[in-house]
Amino acid sequence: MSRIEKAVFELNSIEDLSRQNRWVNRLHPSVKLLLTLLLAVLAVSFDKYNLPGLLGLFVYPLFVFIAGGLRFKDALRRLWIVLPLVVVTGITNPFFDRQVQFYIGNFAVTGGMVSMATLIVKGILCVLGAYILIATTPIEGICRSLRAFRVPKTIVTVILLIYRYVTVLLQEADRVTNAYLLRAPSEKGIGIRAWGPLAGGLLLRSMDRAQVLYESMQLRGFDGEFPEGLHALFYEGRDNRRLSIIYFAVWAVILVLLRIVPVAGIVGSVFGI
Repeated sequence: MSRIEKAVFELNSIEDLSRQNRWVNRLHPSVKLLLTLLLAVLAVSFDKYNLPGLLGLFVYPLFVFIAGGLRFKDALRRLWIVLPLVVVTGITNPFFDRQVQFYIGNFAVTGGMVSMATLIVKGILCVLGAYILIATTPIEGICRSLRAFRVPKTIVTVILLIYRYVTVLLQEADRVTNAYLLRAPSEKGIGIRAWGPLAGGLLLRSMDRAQVLYESMQLRGFDGEFPEGLHALFYEGRDNRRLSIIYFAVWAVILVLLRIVPVAGIVGSVFGI
């Protein structure tokens, strides 16, 4: 399997995860979107030295991973491109902040080390929050919620079309690559002289397919608006409505309490740490 085929497979796998028949997937998209935003805001609001308190926010991603049947290993494998960028953002902190905060045996832990770890954890929390949102919610539900929160129609349409268009572009790139390699079996890759013509042909072919895709969406009545907005949370099925509201209320309270109350310090005092 080529790299392009693996990328298409990963996108389809995430799409399949988002359409599972689990109770987490059936929750209203607006609830999950709001909780993801709340998680990101609370994570960013922590002080750069408050690493123990920040770790408490992992309780929400861990719960969704278990309830949604998601595997943490798969999440790290799919997000390996983003995670190094998160690490790089704080890698210089130990060189600028050398004040010793505490000791682990004879090893001095400086403020720069703590702030670097805190920044990395913040990035991981935000990335995991975004991942569990797209892994438990179809893209149509996310876009519907964005429109319900008055995000401009143009932006929502662009997000939806890009999500759909990426797969089309990758499939066309895979066809072009395979066609070239079949005509030049002795070459290990695509020659530099063929890059321009192949890129131009790929652009034209993908544009044609994207236009067909957009026209098919229009024929099915898509005009950039989603008829079911935030009000659907209060008018759709009674069981789903009640579960969505309870889910949001419980987790919003838990996350806010984890931000306000020094849970790590309380646990440490109880166990004498």
